[in-house]
Amino acid sequence: MEQDYPMEYYQFFIKFNEDDYYTCHDLLEEMWMEDKRNLFLKGLLQMSVALYHYSYGNVKGTRSMLEVAHKYLGRYLPKHWGLDLVPVLEFIEDCLSIIPEDIDHVPFSEINTLPKLPVLILNIEDD
Repeated sequence: MEQDYPMEYYQFFIKFNEDDYYTCHDLLEEMWMEDKRNLFLKGLLQMSVALYHYSYGNVKGTRSMLEVAHKYLGRYLPKHWGLDLVPVLEFIEDCLSIIPEDIDHVPFSEINTLPKLPVLILNIEDD
């Protein structure tokens, strides 16, 4: 049985898969503001913010946001709102293992010196 989700949730998947993490933040924040107890949305929001931080060199912010995202999303294993969270948590763990621990920030002109993060493609699956 297929479930209907808020339109912003569907748009989030499109923007995430396009690496448009700033827009992901806006879409999820709008939904989360309506229900701040929804830690699933907050976890996805934190993951998106983390990836946006990494894109401009805020390595410390990336690490902390990914750690929080992992904590929140782990509560919803194995699947929530049509999202298989096992590969999402594995992605976060992989990112955390790749991100340098001895760097807090790099100038934007040196972004290409940071290790590339793995790719995660998100899809909604029928429950």
